[in-house]
Formats: sequence, C-alpha cells, structure tokens
Amino acid sequence: MLLFVPFFGFGFVLYFLPAIVAFARGKGDALAILALNFFLGWTAIGWVIALIWALKADVPVMVRRPY
Repeated sequence: MLLFVPFFGFGFVLYFLPAIVAFARGKGDALAILALNFFLGWTAIGWVIALIWALKADVPVMVRRPY
C-alpha cells in the first residue's frame, strides 16, 4: 500500500504533463490544452498532440488599425 501512492501520483503527473507545461509556460490557450488532455489524453495521439501544442511557441499576432 505504501508503494501505491507514489506510483499513482507519478502517473497523475505524467498524464497531465502537457497541461502542466502549458500553465508553467503561461500559454494563452492553456485551458484548451487542459481540456484536450483531459478528454483525449488517454489516447496516445491525444496526449502527444497536447504535449506538442504545449511546447509550441506562441506566435505574436499583429493587429492593424484601419486608417
């Protein structure tokens, strides 16, 4: 029973690693990454997509004002 808690905690952190990375990096769409990770993280492809999205750099958006 004593070994169950660390493995459960490690699995929890590993499962939500993309969301943790997104919040740590201050991504603007961190909640969307968390939702993707929560609903599709159990699939390998969903977890990998969430991780790549969390690691991808945010592109600054240029806003042009009309003259």
